[in-house]
Amino acid sequence: MKVSVGGPLKLAFRPWVEGLENVPAEGPAILASNHLSFSDSFFLPAVLDRKVTFIAKAEYFTTPGIKGRLTAAFFKGVGQLPVDRSGARGAGEAAIKSGIEVLERGELFGIYPEGTRSPDGRLYRGKPGGLARVTLATGAPVIPVAMIDTEKIQPPGKVIPKLMRPGIRIGKPLDFTRYQGMEHDRFVLRAVTDEVMYEIMKLSGQEYVDMYATAAKRQIADAAKAEKQAGKEAEKADRAAKAALAKAELDQAEKERAEKERAEKERAEEPQDENGR
Repeated sequence: MKVSVGGPLKLAFRPWVEGLENVPAEGPAILASNHLSFSDSFFLPAVLDRKVTFIAKAEYFTTPGIKGRLTAAFFKGVGQLPVDRSGARGAGEAAIKSGIEVLERGELFGIYPEGTRSPDGRLYRGKPGGLARVTLATGAPVIPVAMIDTEKIQPPGKVIPKLMRPGIRIGKPLDFTRYQGMEHDRFVLRAVTDEVMYEIMKLSGQEYVDMYATAAKRQIADAAKAEKQAGKEAEKADRAAKAALAKAELDQAEKERAEKERAEKERAEEPQDENGR
């Protein structure tokens, strides 16, 4: 996949990279990145010599048919691990277990602390638990990563990417071994996550929003739904106004016609003189 995907990807998009020296040549490490586009999981591994393992939803690996088998083979080839997201807690535990197993093999584990893609290009609050628990359980350093402009290459819902140069900034490793053994302390988990998000913010230059991206997506969806409903109501009101105007015009025309007929009838009934006038 480094050759078949990574090579053409670098050739076509020519991503620029800063801080490659911060990724260790060997040994376990966690790459914690902002998440702007579906393509983030391809650009980052493409610029590294080492394999990076991410987690992905199980549906990518279980879809039936030829297309499903090809998709599963592709995601396995690029180092994605399936995680069943049918239960929120179960999915989180599965992701943590997968991350620990990857790091115990001495490999690189990639994770998006925001938990989902940013809906508007801003950086959202990191979810405590996954990232923090994995680093505290393994002692692996966390390397903050900033993906730059990948959302412009392939916005959500777009299949064909736009040819332009994305960027990748890789920060210095963060050591959290001082907190080892405290992976069940929610305040420690929050502190570790916030520290990583702060470093990502400095690298990416993104505006930080102190709320979860999932909540922001719900707000955006609700606002779009409300706007759509308001548009329907406005359209309905406009149709009603046009119908009322058409009826008023019809009534006025009918009134004028009746008045004209009455006037003609009155003239016809007027007595005429001996000359017929």
